[in-house]
Parts: sequence; C-alpha cells; structure tokens
Amino acid sequence: MGFTGRGQRQRGRKQERREPSLFGGRKGGRNSLPPSRSPRHRRRSGFRLVTLFLTLVFWGIFAGAAGFGYLWLSLDQKGLFQVPAREPGIMVLAADGTVLAERGAFYGDDVRIADLPAYVPQAIIAIEDRRFRSHFGVDPMGLIRAMVENLRAGRVVQGGSTLTQQLAKNLFLQPDRTMARKAQEAVLAIWLETKFSKDEILQLYMNRVYFGGGAVGIEKAAQKYFGKSARDVTLAEAAILAAVLKAPTNYNPVTNPDAANKRAGEVLNDMVDMGFIDAGEAQMALTAPATVRAADYVPATQYIVDYVSEILPQLAQNYDQSIVVETTINPQIQQLAERSLRRRLNQDGAKFNVSQASFVMLDPAGAVIAMVGGKSYVKSQFNRVTKAKRQPGSAFKPFVYLTAIEQGYGPDSVEVDEPVRIGDWQPDNYGDKYIGPVTLTKALALSINTVAVKLAFNVSPAAVIATAHRLGITSDLADNASIALGTSEVTLLELVSAFTPFANGGAPVEPYIVSRISTRDGRLIYQRGGDGLGQVISNYDLGAMSRMMRAVVPQGTGRSAQFGDFEIAGKTGTSQDYRDAWFIGYTAHYIAGVWAGNDDNSPTKKMTGGSIPAAIWKDVMEPVHAGLANLPLPGDNNPYDDGTGNAMAAYSETYPDAGTDEEYLPRQRKHRGFFESLFGSSSNDEDEVPQQRDGGSQAQKLRERGNNR
Repeated sequence: MGFTGRGQRQRGRKQERREPSLFGGRKGGRNSLPPSRSPRHRRRSGFRLVTLFLTLVFWGIFAGAAGFGYLWLSLDQKGLFQVPAREPGIMVLAADGTVLAERGAFYGDDVRIADLPAYVPQAIIAIEDRRFRSHFGVDPMGLIRAMVENLRAGRVVQGGSTLTQQLAKNLFLQPDRTMARKAQEAVLAIWLETKFSKDEILQLYMNRVYFGGGAVGIEKAAQKYFGKSARDVTLAEAAILAAVLKAPTNYNPVTNPDAANKRAGEVLNDMVDMGFIDAGEAQMALTAPATVRAADYVPATQYIVDYVSEILPQLAQNYDQSIVVETTINPQIQQLAERSLRRRLNQDGAKFNVSQASFVMLDPAGAVIAMVGGKSYVKSQFNRVTKAKRQPGSAFKPFVYLTAIEQGYGPDSVEVDEPVRIGDWQPDNYGDKYIGPVTLTKALALSINTVAVKLAFNVSPAAVIATAHRLGITSDLADNASIALGTSEVTLLELVSAFTPFANGGAPVEPYIVSRISTRDGRLIYQRGGDGLGQVISNYDLGAMSRMMRAVVPQGTGRSAQFGDFEIAGKTGTSQDYRDAWFIGYTAHYIAGVWAGNDDNSPTKKMTGGSIPAAIWKDVMEPVHAGLANLPLPGDNNPYDDGTGNAMAAYSETYPDAGTDEEYLPRQRKHRGFFESLFGSSSNDEDEVPQQRDGGSQAQKLRERGNNR
C-alpha cells in the first residue's frame, strides 16, 4: 500500500500543472527555473569541442603536409633543388691588357663572409631578419608580426619573408605576387636550410641580391657606391648597404641620399637593440655618415662593353665558364676622346644649342681604337656611334665625287655653280650664293651643293649608291638625286668605315672591336683572322680623291681640324636646318669621325661640321700623332698636281670671287602642292634646263681640259 500510495503521489505530481512565470519565482519555489545541466553533460560538450578542434588540427596538418609534399615533389621534378650556378662572367680587356670592365661573377662569389668585417653581415641581419640564426627558413613569428603591423597600418608596411626566403626567390623563382609562388618560396627556403649552414646561406644572399644601380652582390655595390671593396667598408657604409636592400631604387644613396641615410640610422639602431654594436659606436657612425662616390660620371668604356655584349653571341656560343674578351681599344686614346667630347659640349653646347656628340676612331685595318657613344653614359646608355642613324649631309659627298672620278671626271674638271632644278626639286646653296665656274676640288672643299647634285645626276644616283655600298655603307640609300646631299640616314660607325678605304690604299674594311676570346683557363674560343676585302679603288682615283679631300682641311670647311704639317684629308657635313654636324677625317695612320646634334632631332644654332665636330677631332688626333711619321696619303699623285695645293691656289687667283670658306647648306626641300601630287608637275617644269651664266662657255672648256688630264 505504501508503494502504491507513493506511486499515486508521484503520478499526481506529474499531473500537476505548472503556470508560466514572467519574472521567475524565488529560489526553491514552485515557479523557479529548472536546474542547470549536470556536470556529466558539461564534460560531454567539452569533449566534443576538443575532439572537433583536434580533428581540424589533424586534417589541417594532413592537408599542409600533403601540400608541402606535393610542392616538394613538383619542385624536385623541375630540378629546382639545386643552387643555380652564376652566369659566366665576362672580363673585357683593352689592347694593352688593362681591364676595361667586368660583368657577372668572373671568379664566382665575389666575397666570403669570413673575409668581411663582422658588422657587415650583422647590419643585414638586424634590419632584414632578426631571427635568422634561429628559424628554419620560415619565421612564423615574423609572419604574425607582419600581419599585425599591416592590419594596424591598413596597408602593407612589413613583409614576413626571411633572408632564406628572399634568397630562394632570387635563386629559383620569378617575381610573381601569387600565393603559389609564396608557397614555393617557403618550401625552397626550408630546403636551403637543410642543405646549407646559416653562414653559407648568408654568403649566398649577399653575393646574389640586388643592391641597386646595376650592382648585383655586395662587392659590386661597395665598389659602385664607395669605390672600395666590401672587405674595407666602414660601419656607416655597411649600414648604407643594408639600408638599400628593402627598396634599391628608393634608398639608392646616389639618387636618394636623404632616404638612404635615414634608413641607415634605423639599421644602426636595430644593431644596438640586438647587441651587435653599442650606442657609442652607433653615434659615431651617425655623426660621420658614409661618403658616397659621385655617380654623375661613368666611363664611356661602358658603351664599348655594351657593344661587345651585343656582338658576342656572333663570335662565341655555348661557353660554360667565364671568358676574357680582348678588344682593340687604346685606353689612352679612349680617355682623350671622352674628355674632349665632354669638354667641348660643356664649353660650346649652349652656344650652338647642341646636347650630344659621339666619336669613333679606326685604324686602316678597321680596328676600333676608341668609341664614345655619348656625353654621359649615366644619363643615356644609347650608343650614338653604332645605333643612331642620322643624315650625313655633305659628309656623303666624297662618294659622289669618287663615282664621278671613276666615270672620267678629274680634280680640275669644272662645273658651274648655278641654280639647278631636277623635276620639282631645286637644291640651293647657303644664302643663295653661286660662284659660277668652279673646279671639282674647289667645289668639294667649299661643299657646294649644286655641283654635287649635278654630278650625282650625271653619273646617276644608282651609281653613287653602288659606290657607297662598295666602300662600306650598309644602310639602305634612297635612289634619287637628293642622295648627293646625304639625305639617307647612316650611322657614324659605317660612315667612318666607308672613309677608311681612302686612307688605307682603297680596301674596304669590316670594322671590328674584338680581337680574341678565351676562357678563364686559357682555352681559345675566337681569334680574328682574314686579310681584308681587296682593293676597290684604283690608285689613280685614290690619288685624285686624296688631293680633293686634302683641300677641305687647309683651305675649305674643315680648316679647324688642321694640325702641324700632317697630310690630313676629310669632309664636313651639315644636314638640313643644322640638325646634324659631322666631321670625318683621316691621315695615313688613323681615321676618325665625330657627330654632334640633339637626340630629339631639333635644330642647332647654325652648328656646322667645322665647329664642334672638327674641334673634337683635332683634340684627339693631334696628340695621338705626336711622334708619328708624317706619311703621305695613299694613291698615285695627279701628274698635274705637285701635292701642295698650288693648283687650287692658281684657280682661286683666276677666279678671286669664287666663293668663301662657309659651308653651303641645303635649304628645306620644296614639297608639291595637292594638284601637283595628283597630276604631277607641268611639262615645262620637268623639262626646264637652267640657263648658263656668262662663264658657261669658259667652264665647258675647263671641264674638257680637266677630263682630258
């Protein structure tokens, strides 16, 4: 009964209705909240959370390990688990064996970490990777710190890459900003840490990283910025080198000295924090900052090194070690040319509104003795000797005159300097001056345009082009009458090489600058050979050209190039609107040419080839010929010429009003109108023949006399 009664009470309790309470009842009251969950239930919930967390961690580790393994295998299959050898270096030597330049790592890694002052690697570690000595290639703490700083700043202000990761990127990867590349970087960094010691990694890093200004490796950077080896840099200089690494352009000590010095101060402070140096040493470095070598000047030999690098694949292929390239450059003449070019432009550039010039010298065999591609290699690496194609103007006329000589004209042949019209084109002389009958020698010396145009028309432009190509011009030339005035563009190098047959006895040359190439251990790769291309100008014609072009220097437009009593021949040139000025001259020893103008092709202030170009030419050639024999120019002497220029002097006495020593320049070419372009010029214009002046009959007699000689 008791049992039954207790069950009835319990059933009655279960059937009791509980009213909802808005505010809850008192503790223990009938309307109070149900008791909280039991401890056993709480333990079950905590266990589930821990299990879930461990499961996620497990699968995360599994996924990470799988991804790591996949990357490892894929990188291994690509053959990236091998430190790439540095590209073979190049040492460029002058003709006397002096070093002109080095490129790449000629002797492998330039410095060993053991040879450097301790503060050099310490500076890099302090600013770039404080935990370098303790991490395994990837620094999780560094990554977390970088994330926090970037979140605070709202932009990327810190990177989490370690030195090892930076080295991996430089050695193996492209600079892509992708997650895949970052993952590969991390895997390769870990591999590097397993393969090399910390000092070996740091040494690789210092010799492979870019320090700005074209300097790869700490040795090249120290040489560039301070003019000394990395083994000899001071603490302040070491701080500058470490400062550059974050952003080589922004912290370049040459172009941005304030930013570089400010960051160098941060490097020193970090070194103090890490205990590498004390506060006193840092203060001394701050009060005596590094002196950066001025870099507004880089030797013009860099133009030569660039040119050698461009032609090197044609001379040597498949070499797997550093090579020595022996050139034909004379370093003393090279320095003379560079100094003269810079000095003349600084002195007279503003006067003539000219900003650039170039110079090249060859010997009679075609060897390049000196080459200056521009005023400043730092400001412009464009080589105006080998790459700039400009109109040579009257400097092209010797090819016209040689063609005429080969077709029966002579130095004393006479043409009439008068207005001339060919089709709808009417070339003019400077100032519309015409002097009437004139010998070819006088016409070339004074660079008279109308005579050159007449000759080109008479012998045909095609014949003139063939002559120019035969002597060494390689550029395409326009087959029209204006070729007489040098309207087709050429480079300075090809123009000087085409003048070389006038100096060497009539043999065209292929200009060359490399004489020999060998590997570092002495194995011969290339040796220049060949005996030239043979004579293409007869001795008689060569003598006639020498006579005419000799008159250009002592009595014509190139008078400022004369020095001593040397036999000098040459030709000035000035293109339309004074945009280009040239002087190409030669002796029996050397041939040299100078171009001056502006890179934007803007006109100069009436600069002619007899001004800056001839002055630079003389500055170089006069000291070079000191002590050399005054050899006669090649070619048979004209039997009617005693070699003194008396024939020309006699002509000047006969015609005292025949011209001045000014160079005759082309005026702007006249353009056809709209209807003339459609229908052509009138028949009267096409067939019009210029009227002879009073001296016409006498000129015809003189022409015949000159041709008969």
